[in-house]
Amino acid sequence: MKTLHVLPLLGLLSLCSAHSGFFTSIGHMTDLLNTERDLVISLKDYIMAEELKLAKVKQWAEKLDHLTALASKDPEGFLGHPVNAFKLMKRLNTEWMELENLVLKDLSDGLVSNLTIQRQYFPNDEDQTGAAKALIRLQDTYNLDAETIARGNLPGVKQKTSLTAEDCFDLGKIAYTDADYYHTELWMEQALKQLDEGEESSVDKVLVLDYLSYAVYQQGDLDKALTLTKRLLSLDPDHQRGNGNLRYFEYIMTKEGNKTSLSDGAETRTRKGRPKDHLPERQKYERLCRGEGIKMTPRRQKKLFCRYHDGNRSPVYVLSPIKQEDEWDKPRIVRYHDIISDAEIAKVQALAKPRLRRATISNPVTGVLETAHYRISKSAWLSGYEDPVIETINRRIQDLTGLDVSTAEELQVANYGMGGQYEPHFDFARKDEPDAFKELGTGNRIATWLFYMSDVEAGGATVFPEVGAAVYPRKGSAVFWYNLFESGEGDYSTRHAACPVLVGNKWVSNKWIHERGQEFRRPCKLSELE
Repeated sequence: MKTLHVLPLLGLLSLCSAHSGFFTSIGHMTDLLNTERDLVISLKDYIMAEELKLAKVKQWAEKLDHLTALASKDPEGFLGHPVNAFKLMKRLNTEWMELENLVLKDLSDGLVSNLTIQRQYFPNDEDQTGAAKALIRLQDTYNLDAETIARGNLPGVKQKTSLTAEDCFDLGKIAYTDADYYHTELWMEQALKQLDEGEESSVDKVLVLDYLSYAVYQQGDLDKALTLTKRLLSLDPDHQRGNGNLRYFEYIMTKEGNKTSLSDGAETRTRKGRPKDHLPERQKYERLCRGEGIKMTPRRQKKLFCRYHDGNRSPVYVLSPIKQEDEWDKPRIVRYHDIISDAEIAKVQALAKPRLRRATISNPVTGVLETAHYRISKSAWLSGYEDPVIETINRRIQDLTGLDVSTAEELQVANYGMGGQYEPHFDFARKDEPDAFKELGTGNRIATWLFYMSDVEAGGATVFPEVGAAVYPRKGSAVFWYNLFESGEGDYSTRHAACPVLVGNKWVSNKWIHERGQEFRRPCKLSELE
């Protein structure tokens, strides 16, 4: 049997860089805009210099054109004039050499030098691939078709930006590299559609059809793969792989046709869909991110209230109580409104931004911190002694929760990147992770306090798939919940996730409060689930 040729994996533009992970933080990506702006200034300076040089050459050419036209009418008479003869000698011996030097003069040094300096701060292949996968993740999570993204028709956008056919082709190619033929098909079809509409591109239809036909075949649609291959060959009859694939597809279809006639029944092919992944609650999680599947009933909703909270009779908040709102009942999630000021947010961001690093997770087996594809953000840790603002924030959390924060972890600040997310996880350590917080010596994470330090135009909700809850970012507010029952047992209903940011820039900061120091503030109960 003849085997189907596999398309070559085409590499991405390689940019040498000492940095990576730009795509995991919008905050850091803003620095790239400043870099690009600086390069554009250098490019414009180079263009101006080249235009001045070209203007001089053009002026010289026009002068000589007039002179040679005059001389060619009567060469001997022209050179009979001693001044003309002298000037001819001078031009050919000196001035043409000066013109040659002008033409050969390289004015690109400034631009090249700036490029060389800035290149060390450029994104690399990992960033470009990460950004492409982020678009694909948003496409899946929010049920967006390729054309919606390609045309820039996203909710909450202030400026529409479209993808070219070449951009769509590159997205499909990255999916192809991962053997993700579902998304390869979607993006190659979009690239082909834009080319069919007459868009000019460096990518031709033959190349797109080559990838597309193979991806469709891998998805199980042999009829469509055959049709696309025939179209490819109509554009390039000598295409070697196309001709090989055509013969192979026809052979398979003939073989299947024989089987069908022998069995006297129609055989249906199963078309593959989106690739399955590691997350069992993927569908439930993504539905909540889209605002679907929220399980709050009207009867339960009536038991949720807004109130002024005095921070357990804290002197500060007795005089100036805080607005508190019930977001969910079980687990109980409360939101505190206007709990952090714009000035405090700006200070926290300024302290954190220089230290932002790719967010890590604790390996449940080894306990070692490592990056993970399901957590796309950058984070930094801030201590109370570093700045009075951080100390004030820590004290505020203690006053409002009634819990001792002296044994809590430092304030973690996170900025999410393109399609930034943190898939469903627990904040507390389960029984099969006894050493998760052993080094801290402060017990398990009893509670989570989460500040929202920015509004998000679309996406970015905090969702709890086990109970069907969704909490949306609101700048200046914070949400709080207990991860452990009063017995010290973990509350598995607190499994939660940060949905991908569709449009916008999401900044949060959180405080994980631990068990030690809470013995009298939140006494243990005898019942396991209390």
